[in-house]
Amino acid sequence: MTIGEAAKASGLSAKTIRYYEEIGLIRARRDANGYRAFDADDVHRLAFLNRSRGLGFSIEDCRALLGLYADTERASEDVKRLASEHLARIDARIADLQALRATVAGLVSACAGDNRPDCPILKDLASGGAR
Repeated sequence: MTIGEAAKASGLSAKTIRYYEEIGLIRARRDANGYRAFDADDVHRLAFLNRSRGLGFSIEDCRALLGLYADTERASEDVKRLASEHLARIDARIADLQALRATVAGLVSACAGDNRPDCPILKDLASGGAR
């Protein structure tokens, strides 16, 4: 199938598929005319990548996951370790976002939001957060 058909079947854009090929994440076969050719296994790998990226795994994580998926002798502990490391990064981002939210919420609550020109939000931004 063509790259357009593979894109539609996998949920990825043709541009993304070309990028994945460029960075060596996938290998597309070439027809005699030089066009990329994909089969059902290729589409399955592309859909695997789409789901992995959708869950926030990095390109390098995806490369490792594809390798583990292809390795019938893999140990599930290797997969779990990779996913656990990713989960820890997600938890750290959530903590960062919660701290950011608390800061912005404090600024919003400190502002009267009336017709006066005085605004604690702008003062904080101008001071670089030093209070």
